[in-house]
Amino acid sequence: MKAIVIGGGLAGSEAALQLAYRDIQIDLYEMRPLLKTGAHNTDMLGELVCSNSLGSNDTGAASGLLKEELRMLNSFLIKVADRHKVPAGNALAVDRDLFAKGITEMINSNPNINVVKKEFAEIPNEPVIIASGPLTSDKLTEKIIEFTGQKNLYFYDAIAPIVEKDSIDFDIAFMANRYDKGETASYINCPLNEEEYNNFYNILINAPKIELKEFETNTAKAKVFESCMPIEVIASRGKDTLRYGPMKPVGLTDPRTGRYPYAAVQLRQDNMSATLYNLVGFQTNLKWGAQKELLQSIPGLQKVSIIRYGVMHRNTFINSPFVLSKTMQAKNNPNIFFAGQITGVEGYTESIATGLLAGINLSNHLLGKPLVELNNTCILGALSSYITFDKHKNFQPINSNWGILASLDLDKKILKNKKLRNEYYKERAINYIKNV
Repeated sequence: MKAIVIGGGLAGSEAALQLAYRDIQIDLYEMRPLLKTGAHNTDMLGELVCSNSLGSNDTGAASGLLKEELRMLNSFLIKVADRHKVPAGNALAVDRDLFAKGITEMINSNPNINVVKKEFAEIPNEPVIIASGPLTSDKLTEKIIEFTGQKNLYFYDAIAPIVEKDSIDFDIAFMANRYDKGETASYINCPLNEEEYNNFYNILINAPKIELKEFETNTAKAKVFESCMPIEVIASRGKDTLRYGPMKPVGLTDPRTGRYPYAAVQLRQDNMSATLYNLVGFQTNLKWGAQKELLQSIPGLQKVSIIRYGVMHRNTFINSPFVLSKTMQAKNNPNIFFAGQITGVEGYTESIATGLLAGINLSNHLLGKPLVELNNTCILGALSSYITFDKHKNFQPINSNWGILASLDLDKKILKNKKLRNEYYKERAINYIKNV
């Protein structure tokens, strides 16, 4: 039996490996490097283009629970992530190059997967998983619009800068996790006093921005996903919004003063050798010269060497509530499945999760087995339920979160205790996944 997977990102790679594991022959199409996206830097499969963090690894958080569900469901990409993780407190962050190399090698060595470096610009009649990602090519986007009968929605996403650790001044910057959580300090912290913060803020709000490219037109109606909000957009909402967001100082004691700073910039390890760090929450669309001025106004980063500047790009996604069933199968064609950010899930782990579900279900479809339809007592089931709920009036991308899970029938005192309540959510989800 044969199938096609379009897209070699996180969702497509996971889907291909799930199909191959079940002895389905796969043609995996990846248009890079023949056709570039404007966000990717390599031709490797599973490349991470934004942060190098897959989010929390703590099962007391919804994102961490989703990872545990994926481990139980035999996710191949989570195994690769676990192998190439770097220190990041409670988060699962990876060396992005080793992570992508690990995925690429796993797929290239699989006898059931044939990687085709070519743009796939049609929707085939044969069984297929469309996991072309948020930067789907224009030609394929047109075909998807024709197929779905719905106008594609879109939002804008931004990428944070990466800098060299050796260029950071550790007479000012210090290593620490917020509230000292985790066994070892994983984050570099740059403290700012009120005067330094005011200077930073004034540079930021007056900095010139990069004009969006031709394919990113109609900017007046551009929607920006909240979790990847450019720092300049956050700053435009008020002078203190950054101090309550990505520059929150609480839980970080400056060793020079013994107190929390007025504001703080955190940097997270980006590669295994710990030579590169990315600025947490610093997604931006500022012009590169302005980015350099802004970063070098931060205490500890006055002479910082910037390896990659932040950029902003369009992300496309389909109107899944009208297009898909909870199995990730198209409602109007049982041979066609979708997976990844194009379905309206947001986040690396969520993309892997939908790739896993689509891969399992296309396999079952080909093998004549019942398709897996998870309920919303687990995070993956809740995600698939949310993005396919046909009563949405204004469908927008979603991360894993506790709010999408089925409510708990518990005493009100327990429900008010967030930590205890989440433990019940976790226990219920894990018990459910054990029986899938």
